[in-house]
Amino acid sequence: MTDRRTFLKGGLVAASALAVSSVNIASASTVATPFTNVIYTASNPGKWDKKVGSHLPSITVEGSNVTLFTKHGMSEKHFIVRHTLVLKDGTVVGAKVFNGTDKEAKSNFELPAGYKGKVYATSFCNLHDFWVNETMV
Repeated sequence: MTDRRTFLKGGLVAASALAVSSVNIASASTVATPFTNVIYTASNPGKWDKKVGSHLPSITVEGSNVTLFTKHGMSEKHFIVRHTLVLKDGTVVGAKVFNGTDKEAKSNFELPAGYKGKVYATSFCNLHDFWVNETMV
């Protein structure tokens, strides 16, 4: 479990660093970075191009409430491990950890009062790696 936590923390830091530094995560595969084929997006699914629909987290915003949903089956052998919501400046709004017995990968977070700007949603699958989506609120 320690290795998974270390990987998740590292992935979150990497995604936040890319977001804050204005590097386009989607173009990471065309830039020589240590994140190539580590962070996946809709436009950069890497080796998982057939997994976008079931691994990229969707983001729904209603007022200051943000719901993340990953359309992914949940079983003890294959499941979404974690969702995280991150602000443009790298601030982590919150995270939710799942296990294989959860029925779905769905999480809710409350944005800071008056927040306007980009948010990043992460979804980590135990078999198909770290995925990032973004939207403006």
